[in-house]
Amino acid sequence: MDVRDLRRQYHALVDEAEALANKADATADEITRCDQILAQADALKARIGAIERVGDHKAEQRQAPKPPLETGREIRSKSGPFPEFGEFLHAVRVAAVEPRSADPRLYESRATGASEGVPSDGGFLVQTDFVDQILERVYSGGAIASRCRPLPVSAVSNGIAIPKIDESSRADGSRWGGLRGYWTGEGGTITASRPKYGKFRLDLDKISVLSYCTDEMLADVPFLGGMLARLVPQEIRFKLENGIVNGSGAGMPLGILVADCTVSQAKETGQAAATLVAENIIKMYSRMWAPSLANAVWLVDQSVFPQLFTMSISVGTGGIPVYMPANGLASAPYGLLFGRPVVPVEHCAALGTVGDILLVDLNEYLLIDKGGVQAAASMHVQFVTDEMAYRWTYRVNGAPWWTSALTPKSGGSTQSCFVSLATRS
Repeated sequence: MDVRDLRRQYHALVDEAEALANKADATADEITRCDQILAQADALKARIGAIERVGDHKAEQRQAPKPPLETGREIRSKSGPFPEFGEFLHAVRVAAVEPRSADPRLYESRATGASEGVPSDGGFLVQTDFVDQILERVYSGGAIASRCRPLPVSAVSNGIAIPKIDESSRADGSRWGGLRGYWTGEGGTITASRPKYGKFRLDLDKISVLSYCTDEMLADVPFLGGMLARLVPQEIRFKLENGIVNGSGAGMPLGILVADCTVSQAKETGQAAATLVAENIIKMYSRMWAPSLANAVWLVDQSVFPQLFTMSISVGTGGIPVYMPANGLASAPYGLLFGRPVVPVEHCAALGTVGDILLVDLNEYLLIDKGGVQAAASMHVQFVTDEMAYRWTYRVNGAPWWTSALTPKSGGSTQSCFVSLATRS
């Protein structure tokens, strides 16, 4: 049986056991049944682990270096890690063209690598330090992904399923999904209540990058290593952060702009097309969930900047600038609105379109990943043009932690940790 089918069975058993365990009036038979289901789940988990360990051993067996043929050519006796990323990529190319001259360090990386190679495609593991450097660049250079809340995925799983409070209103009887406190006099009867639980489930998706390198590029080892080590993380980061903002949730992250929990602030009556006014900013800020204000940031498209710098609040017959520094254009802008950073990102929409300015608490956006960035190489894909193909994959996914906006206790407009501004056209 395919290990994916076993995982699906495992998740189904865990869900069934959870439903029985959380049942308020569970009978003794149902508790016994819950224990039996968990025993089955434990057995399945052990079987999945055994299958994956066997797969690791088989992969290692396939990767094992073969003795050189009697050709008079000696395999180099180098050992230890590759000092430069470009040297590793060059060694992969040599191994693909002339396997008998393969650098033994390619096979040594099996013990320390953090990703899988594909022997049939000429793939080899990337050293752990190189993988870590790439993944670090994915997050450290990004204004969005670095602010999201990361969650690890276990070795036997391809996603997460965690319980959450199902809350959509802060009114009495609705907080925490139904938990309610009462003032109770001495000897008075205490009224029972309980919270409402939901389940947050997120499965891994994958970002892929494929790059071709000519012989001329491969001959320049420093250029090759520097170029791919710089461009690959940037492209992975771009796809990830664009998904966080604009993703459909189908085979990619669920984007903030399409999430059910995002609230949209309407434009002002009579507001001109493609404009941003101070009232927009004030009302967006008022709809941010109060506990998220300390973490919130403004994400804007750069086409919004002219509107920010000329924005003012009317005072009598004049007005005062909202975003302009005290010394005018001679000084750098504060980069803050209501004390929260203004971060320009290319994933926002053009001025006047929904998504041109967002107020978000990205700590309420969850990101899961597994295994780091994986890489493989092949000379067979572009054999006729004498090019090497390098493939990079990153298993990751994300979604807002919230499933709906929140109605405040006092009523009125809904609030959320993700606020957008409606189209002005």
